[in-house]
Amino acid sequence: MVPCKNCQHTDTIKNGFVRSKQRYKCHACHYTFVLGDERHKPETALKKALSVILYSLGKSSCGFLAKLFGVSRTTTYYWIRDLAATTEEPVIANNMQEIDFDEMWHFIQSKKRNSGSSKLWIIVQGELVPGYSVVVMLQPSNACMTK
Repeated sequence: MVPCKNCQHTDTIKNGFVRSKQRYKCHACHYTFVLGDERHKPETALKKALSVILYSLGKSSCGFLAKLFGVSRTTTYYWIRDLAATTEEPVIANNMQEIDFDEMWHFIQSKKRNSGSSKLWIIVQGELVPGYSVVVMLQPSNACMTK
């Protein structure tokens, strides 16, 4: 017998045809399904991945992505929302360091603490693969403690 796609029970019967494919019905959960039902186009997975990358980089809106891929704005929103729900929260290491980041210090000989890039930054360093270093810079919130 054919196992049910919903509950994996093997008590299924033939239940007609749809799109020239045999339809089955499960006696246990009353789920109706078709074997090899591939209604999704293969390029949809590529569109999803590219839209999530472009959106997460902050370079594209849902409206732009919808026009680019020829889908609705709601569809692009669902793609991004569904992937975000399955993504784990980032883990911040305990060996964080704070540095002053100001490229203009040597020209103006002054630190302007109220604006610009002279605010403190949080640095997290890591090594993904031996020989490759990764540095992530985050601006601390107003409630953070400084050294």
